[in-house]
Amino acid sequence: MEEITVAVNNMNINDSQKKNRIQVSNTKKPLFFYVNLAKRYMQQHDEVELSALGMAIATVVTVAEILKNNGLAVEKKIMTSTIDMKDESRGRSVQKAKIEILLGKTERFEELMAAALEERELREGEEQS
Repeated sequence: MEEITVAVNNMNINDSQKKNRIQVSNTKKPLFFYVNLAKRYMQQHDEVELSALGMAIATVVTVAEILKNNGLAVEKKIMTSTIDMKDESRGRSVQKAKIEILLGKTERFEELMAAALEERELREGEEQS
């Protein structure tokens, strides 16, 4: 979790970007990095927007489903679109699919997060004994 805190605190956020948006890449970070980052964003902002292009869409959907299935998030909005991007290698414009999923906290979010923290602390205490 410390790695996530550092990542959140070190992000440069432009005024044009939303403070609660996570742009998911297909290759840069493991799946649970995004799951844990989304939890942290929901703690700070009450909701999180997951965004991805192309092949990373599957990762965004998986992250959203993990959060929903664990009772932490509810779907507020899903937006899909196609955007034009310049393909540097070919020097021409290509179209990419884009998805944005807005998730909000469930009523039990705080309770579930507190229980997970307590469980983790108990495990760490047992490991040190």
